[in-house]
Amino acid sequence: MLDECIDRRFAREFGELEVRTVPEMGWAGIKNGELMKLAEPEFDVFLTVDRNLSYQQNLSKYAIALLVLKARSNRYIDLIPFAAPLLRSLDNARNGEALLITID
Repeated sequence: MLDECIDRRFAREFGELEVRTVPEMGWAGIKNGELMKLAEPEFDVFLTVDRNLSYQQNLSKYAIALLVLKARSNRYIDLIPFAAPLLRSLDNARNGEALLITID
């Protein structure tokens, strides 16, 4: 699931993977804690650029992995280079943990 702060066009970068956005799910405007509760039964991974989210929430209580992109901005053009590293990182994503995705 893509956080609402991520450009929805970024979902195109994941090929055959099923990707939904927070607004598509009807969850726009919902606070992060509640959003994580809603997402955990539906999704394996919650993707965001909000680096503070992993510090604001007790991730260990959620059955969903948090992936955080260390991007310059949430603009589509700045997110595109993260697609391949993100896909490679999916195998390392663990429920209740945050994984920071960076590019060189």
